Amino acid sequence: MEKLNDEDEVNHPNHYKLFKIECIEAMKAMLTEEEFRGYLRGNIFKYMWRYPHKKTTVKDLEKAQWYFDRLLEIEKKEEEKRRERIRY
Repeated sequence: MEKLNDEDEVNHPNHYKLFKIECIEAMKAMLTEEEFRGYLRGNIFKYMWRYPHKKTTVKDLEKAQWYFDRLLEIEKKEEEKRRERIRY
């Protein structure tokens, strides 16, 4: 659920919009693909680990899902590349 000021606290929090690109894009640019996968996995773990102990359990689960969705997208693209290589 979004706040009245239209802030999307899960997908694009206002504090991540202070610069020309979001932090996640800067991280992706500076890390190797393997390192970026590790970054995503670490964030998934972090949010899953602590959500039962916070008042914002749903928001933390949504954040874990957000990082999981990015990791899944990367893995699907890699799997498709592997299939393409096998075909030729």
